[in-house]
Amino acid sequence: MCPDCRQPALSCVCKLAKAAPKSDGVARVSRSTKGRGGKTVTLVTGLVLDAQAIVQLGKQLKSACGSGGTVKDGIIEVQGDHCDQVMLALARQGIAAKRAGG
Repeated sequence: MCPDCRQPALSCVCKLAKAAPKSDGVARVSRSTKGRGGKTVTLVTGLVLDAQAIVQLGKQLKSACGSGGTVKDGIIEVQGDHCDQVMLALARQGIAAKRAGG
């Protein structure tokens, strides 16, 4: 049973609503320092993948950059300024990506 909608797990309606993020199908790669004590992270947003696939992609991107990071709320964070490396890694995976921000 789903704890949110109280339906059987196979016919859960809340899982379907959460699984389809609204996006145009293009991943956005940006650099951010907000709320991190001046530390730079590379953000990947707008991915149209399920949660498990985003976690797996996050592991691959962190490995490609030789850096740490995390996945929070469907956003992949890679520690450091690795925008170019992330763009190349996404292109090798066949994921359309654009640079966002400055």
